[in-house]
Amino acid sequence: MNAQTEKRLVPGPAGQLEVAIDLPQGGAVPLGTALICHPNPTQGGTMDNKVVQTLARAFIQLGWRAVRFNFRGIGQSSGGWDEGRGEVDDALAVLAAVRAPGEALILSGFSFGGYVASRAAQRLGAEPAQRLVLVGPATSRFDTAPVPADTVVIHGEVDDVVPLSAVLDWARPQSLPVTVVPGVGHFFHGQLPLLKSLVVRAFDPTKI
Repeated sequence: MNAQTEKRLVPGPAGQLEVAIDLPQGGAVPLGTALICHPNPTQGGTMDNKVVQTLARAFIQLGWRAVRFNFRGIGQSSGGWDEGRGEVDDALAVLAAVRAPGEALILSGFSFGGYVASRAAQRLGAEPAQRLVLVGPATSRFDTAPVPADTVVIHGEVDDVVPLSAVLDWARPQSLPVTVVPGVGHFFHGQLPLLKSLVVRAFDPTKI
């Protein structure tokens, strides 16, 4: 993402997983780790996706350590597509490698990554995520789990990959608010700065 991005390989269930880590500017001690899961690997999704990088920039601005990674079979990550099951395992393996015991955690994801984040959150046990941030979650394509009431969900009004109606159908039984960005499609073309500000505002309005 920038010259300071640290790249490393960490052990995963199907082999090594490629990870990219960005720290808050100015040498500040991070508030915790924000893990960001990327879109569907079978449709070109990687950790360098523009929405994923926008989420990383938002978390860095908020003072968190942003951790992106490539699912199995993408980039330098070993293995192959596992229809969403193994990809949840990948996310948990990255957390096991980079998260300090008891460290605060944000789980985040875009599209398919939103599904992965929701399922990973269910399996964290005694050290849950402080908050979830889901952008364009792929509720129409993958069995996205119910999420905590304070989860941040942002979706484009004219998303042609995951219809807004599918996200509302998933959110309705949970009484879960969804922030809808008018006139915006799945990839937030032309509105990435707005997406970043929405995420920052959800955590700390003073940092806008």
